[in-house]
Amino acid sequence: MDKPKVVLGVSGGIAAYKACELLRRLTESGHEVRVVPTASALHFVGAATWSALSGNPVSTEVWDDVHEVPHVRIGQHADLVVVAPATADMLAKAAHGLADDLLTNTLLTARCPVVFAPAMHTEMWEHPATQENVATLRRRGAIVIEPAVGRLTGVDTGKGRLPEPSEIFEVCRRVLARGVPEPDLAGRHVVVSAGGTREPLDPVRFLGNRSSGKQGYALARTAAARGARVTLLAANTGLPDPAGVDVVPVGTAVQLREAVLKAAADADAVVMAAAVADFRPRDYATGKIKKKDGQDPEPVVLVRNPDILAEISAERARPGQVVVGFAAETDDVLANGRAKLERKGCDLLVVNEVGERKTFGSEENEAVVLGADGSETPVPYGPKEFLAETVWDLVAARLS
Repeated sequence: MDKPKVVLGVSGGIAAYKACELLRRLTESGHEVRVVPTASALHFVGAATWSALSGNPVSTEVWDDVHEVPHVRIGQHADLVVVAPATADMLAKAAHGLADDLLTNTLLTARCPVVFAPAMHTEMWEHPATQENVATLRRRGAIVIEPAVGRLTGVDTGKGRLPEPSEIFEVCRRVLARGVPEPDLAGRHVVVSAGGTREPLDPVRFLGNRSSGKQGYALARTAAARGARVTLLAANTGLPDPAGVDVVPVGTAVQLREAVLKAAADADAVVMAAAVADFRPRDYATGKIKKKDGQDPEPVVLVRNPDILAEISAERARPGQVVVGFAAETDDVLANGRAKLERKGCDLLVVNEVGERKTFGSEENEAVVLGADGSETPVPYGPKEFLAETVWDLVAARLS
């Protein structure tokens, strides 16, 4: 079988060196990669490096090898074009259809999915001109992933950092796996919760659960690869931030509720994949609870936490908003799931059987997605991203 053909565009930013790692991941996973840098990108990483790592010739000009018409052929034959880093200048040229070098010509001729991974200073990213260019590209079907927050050039810190190459690779892999030129969640804002809340007993102890957050992160990555703007509410996960996702850390169920209500205000869909504690200790000890010889500990009195899923299902932040819940069950899985779906009032409920050696912390999952319309969609045992794709398929159908 022919290897998937990927064009890696590199524009002139300091983060260009990170594209070498993205190139390595693409080639080692069986993709044929053609690197198309801009002239300014070669000030950061030379043509010899790109050629050696990709095994293909490298050029910035439309005048090289004119008999092969590279400014047309490269884009026509690609299965994916990814531009990393994509500078403010490159986003502007792409949005306005300029074609003054080989990369911009390639972008105009490509009829495959196109992914932009922006990298620039915070002020440049937040400038109205850049935001309008990003909106234009997304409206046309391009996937522009959100930049990461972190250290920039010099001492500056903020939003604008290139996401980690491993996470950009995951977006590319998912886009290629779908094989669909148009991202069906483009222009949508989705909120995903992940992980498990922790309810503190004292400064060093808490009540928690076994949730790793991996299913929620798979949902966030998959939504970003399908073109959505994603807000990920991460409860105590310790996982690396997915590329193109705005991550909001939370700790307790009360904190998660506040974050959900804020993020859901303009969201098209909310997927509550986090394991939210049903109860919390009524009292919090400001100092560590000491063990006393010969004495039993004081009983821990629990109080109910807010039911976030029921609340957002009953009071939708906007018309047509789709709400998805998760139900982890240990017995009578479908019966309990149906009862919970009716009780919570959400549109979809992902029901799976859990236990000490099932689902939690695993890379795989198995579930049935129940719909308020009476539908049942079984998802066989497999990688958690398979379940994520099924959930977004069902959400996209309801949004459309």
